[in-house]
Amino acid sequence: MTFYDELLDSGRSGSEARVRIERKADRAVVTLEDPEKLNVLSAPLVAQLKAGLQDLVADRAIRAIVLTGSDPAFSVGGDLRMMDQAPAALAAPEGTTDIWRWIRYEFGAIARLIARSDTAFVAAINGAAAGVGLAWALTCDLAIASERARLVPAFGRLGLLPEVGTSWALTRRLGYQGAFAFYAGGEHLDGRRAKELGLVHEVVEHEELLATADEWCTKIAALPAHSIAMTKPLLRAAADASWDHTLAIEEFAEPQCFTTEAFQRSVKNLLIAR
Repeated sequence: MTFYDELLDSGRSGSEARVRIERKADRAVVTLEDPEKLNVLSAPLVAQLKAGLQDLVADRAIRAIVLTGSDPAFSVGGDLRMMDQAPAALAAPEGTTDIWRWIRYEFGAIARLIARSDTAFVAAINGAAAGVGLAWALTCDLAIASERARLVPAFGRLGLLPEVGTSWALTRRLGYQGAFAFYAGGEHLDGRRAKELGLVHEVVEHEELLATADEWCTKIAALPAHSIAMTKPLLRAAADASWDHTLAIEEFAEPQCFTTEAFQRSVKNLLIAR
């Protein structure tokens, strides 16, 4: 049995609930639930989160998902005990590719679910967010921070790289030098500083965090379902595309919206209101 297989077995055999999912009609709140360990990304938590998100994004009734942590942290990232065991995989036939499988098919799979699904994701950052936990928060379509939030660049101190899409997110929001300074400097950013730098959209009082995230879910649910599903890939592609390419994508995509009942009804209502 490889190291990756052992991690999968450990994750699937975990008996304690590490993720709490609350469905509310057209939305869901997904809470990482291991507060005593600051919601560290143990194998059971990752397995439960991946399975839970796969189920939610497959449900077309769920329009928005709030991802948060159980106080006092959002998630401090990877499990150090798991990392301590990783070098043993180097002696196995699969070598480092076994660790790659865990990073790609578990950590990375969750990031891809967030980015590629038709469902809107709102990160409600309630405390420290580090490592892969930070990566998932930055991957969400919208990030809201409480006054207690801390964005922590822990990877450099551990001798790791920005991971699971973090380098992409940081360079596009901070530029090369800003991303390098965040990585090399190791400064913990509070919510207000993160907002100044463009890493989060909004900062609110801690007690208002989930209510604010829910308000965004209401705004999202008020839009026609196809508009969010089509806008997510459009905006994400635009980050890497030229102006001409982006314009062409919009030109091809927009006519599809004209055929929807929601668009036609909206136009008729506006004409009646005139």
